[in-house]
Parts: sequence; C-alpha cells; structure tokens
Amino acid sequence: MEPAGELDEELLALLEDENVRTILIETREKSQSVEALSNCCGADDSTVYRLVNRLQDRDLLVDHQELDPNGHHYKTYSARLERVEIEFTNSGIEIDVDRREPPSDRFTRLYQEFTG
Repeated sequence: MEPAGELDEELLALLEDENVRTILIETREKSQSVEALSNCCGADDSTVYRLVNRLQDRDLLVDHQELDPNGHHYKTYSARLERVEIEFTNSGIEIDVDRREPPSDRFTRLYQEFTG
C-alpha cells in the first residue's frame, strides 16, 4: 500500500458521493447506459455524465460502444473498481485500489500465456 496522496484524497471524496456509489454498484455486474444510471440515481443525465467522466478519469469505469440495429449507437459503462482498502497507520493513511482487468487485456494475457 502506498501513503495517501492528493489523488487518493480525491478518490475518497468521489466515493463519498451517493450517486457515484450507485453508479459503481449498478455497473458492477452489467454495463449500463447513462439513461439507465440516471433512473437508478434519480439524477439528470448531465449529472450522471459528469460523474461518469470523473470515474473514468480515475480508471474506475470503462465505456463500451453499443451498436443499435436502428443505427442509434450509444455507450454503456461498466465498473472496473473491485475493492478499495484503507489502512490507518502511524505515518498516516494508506489506500490500495484494486481494479478489474479489462476483457481485452485479459484476452491478450491469456493468449500470451497460452502461446508461451
């Protein structure tokens, strides 16, 4: 674990937001559109877009381009955050963030392990 810095304090402040926590929970098992997340949060789309951008900046959320047969393409989002561990020590606070491996990286890693 690394000592908490300015970015970690920003992460804690971000996770303090109830809508952020709802977004992370709702996107944990299934990718969700901003419209669906707005309904879950009870917030307008612009608020959800702002929070999604902040989560993406921290690499906690990843987007996926969905192809609609009618030609209306849109993005869905899924959580990369697996776990946040906070430890209080004599020297301060230490924060460890575990993220899920993106599917494309997982595929590449498995392929490389298979081919040697």
